[in-house]
Amino acid sequence: MATLELKNIRKAYGSTKVIHGLDLIIDSGDFCVFVGPSGCGKSTLLRMIAGLETITSGEVCIESTVVNEITAARRGLAMVFQSYALYPHMSVRQNLSFGLENLNMPKADVAQRVDEAGRMLQIEELMKRKPGQLSGGQRQRVAIGRAVVREPKIFLFDEPLSNLDAELRVAMRGEIAALHKRLGNTMVYVTHDQVEAMTMADKIAVLRAGKIEQYGSPLDLYNYPQNTFVAGFIGSPRMNFIDGVVTSRSDDALNITLVHGEALSLPAHQYGAKTDDSVVLGIRANHMQITDSQDGDLHVQVNSTEQLGGETYIYGGVPGDIPITLHLPGQVHVNADEQVVVKLVKEQAHLFSKDTGETLRV
Repeated sequence: MATLELKNIRKAYGSTKVIHGLDLIIDSGDFCVFVGPSGCGKSTLLRMIAGLETITSGEVCIESTVVNEITAARRGLAMVFQSYALYPHMSVRQNLSFGLENLNMPKADVAQRVDEAGRMLQIEELMKRKPGQLSGGQRQRVAIGRAVVREPKIFLFDEPLSNLDAELRVAMRGEIAALHKRLGNTMVYVTHDQVEAMTMADKIAVLRAGKIEQYGSPLDLYNYPQNTFVAGFIGSPRMNFIDGVVTSRSDDALNITLVHGEALSLPAHQYGAKTDDSVVLGIRANHMQITDSQDGDLHVQVNSTEQLGGETYIYGGVPGDIPITLHLPGQVHVNADEQVVVKLVKEQAHLFSKDTGETLRV
């Protein structure tokens, strides 16, 4: 196990800046996920940690030691790639042992590590096969096994599940999380899939355009997003957003007129907004309920529904082409083109500054 610290990390390709003065501490034993849209810099950051990409400026520290000038092979890290990167002409056993043999490790020690990894990852019966004879999930296990046998200080994963089908991705998520619990090593995992991030991570770093927008536990990011980007990126389906203006504030109530004309009152103590502030209301799909009462908070025009048996998704909108998604438990029957009255779970509502996108929740 090892602590990983990034100090003012910058990366530029000529005049194109990719990473902008990034600081981060990943505690020993944590499973940290870098998540963000394509092009945000998460894979570049991982490769700089690994030593596969040069750093323009800043420091990468492993256990308080600056490793900028230390080669990838000597950093005590092991990386699992999206493409598996297995040697096609070698058997599974040879793939697992190759790196250790290159370090001149005694054959008995190599065999012991390979056998232990095989048992741990349930690939013992595959040892004589070559990668071309394996399924995608089996190849991924072998790639992880090749990292495990090195007994690294830190594991690095670069979108390792993106080539697998949906069902296998779910299974492999569980296997990697279980592996982390067994080994206890620090792990850094890159993905663009926020569901992977939410289900696997101890801590998540949400990246956008080479900067960390927020770093914290999955539920901290879900419950207390610091800006509209994090609020919209973390959580599925995406948070609903409606612009509005604060019309008045008292000790008890914060009154808002939404852009489409409906008025809304929220508990004043939860928000730092003041009268005349331009705001963005954020409400998650599962924090809204359909009500028979006409004193609801929103009137939503339904466009379509999805019945999944144990849950229902309703897709609609409010005037001004503002999309609204509802996620309701059970089987809720609503017709397309019907208008429904929606009540918000106001304690779970978020307000953001229209100008800065930063949260106004206190």
